[in-house]
Amino acid sequence: MSDSAATQEAPTPQLSLQRVFLKDISFESPRAPMIFQEEWKPEVGLELNTKSRQVGENVYEVVLEITVTVKNGGETGYLVQIQQGGLFVISGLDDQQLHHALGAFCPATLFPYARENIDAIVVKGSFPAIMLAPINFDALYVESLQKQKTETAQ
Repeated sequence: MSDSAATQEAPTPQLSLQRVFLKDISFESPRAPMIFQEEWKPEVGLELNTKSRQVGENVYEVVLEITVTVKNGGETGYLVQIQQGGLFVISGLDDQQLHHALGAFCPATLFPYARENIDAIVVKGSFPAIMLAPINFDALYVESLQKQKTETAQ
């Protein structure tokens, strides 16, 4: 078998971002305007989830869902929920590599966009800017796999 035949059999891996979009965003400040009269000592809670689905040949939608709940004095100051989406073209990966790309690489690519949108809406709600710390999506992906293995073993 020639080198060119071997090259044709193994497709070159491809992963590219085609589009970033805001699927949904919500901001609630249930105690406004009274909360602006109080001393601001925020307690930030963060929930994170990802979803993915194939929407075409080698085209995948990945949605990063983030909920930020900020409490002040034990009561909700504001709540932000966002679904930051992206369309990715992915080909030439085996199932394990594809699962890792959809579960870690793609959400990590979307996170800066989500963080910027969260910060912008919080400021528009008249609260101090909130810059979410970077997230290690690879570590979260590995943790999720270990949790699945543990649940399957039980």
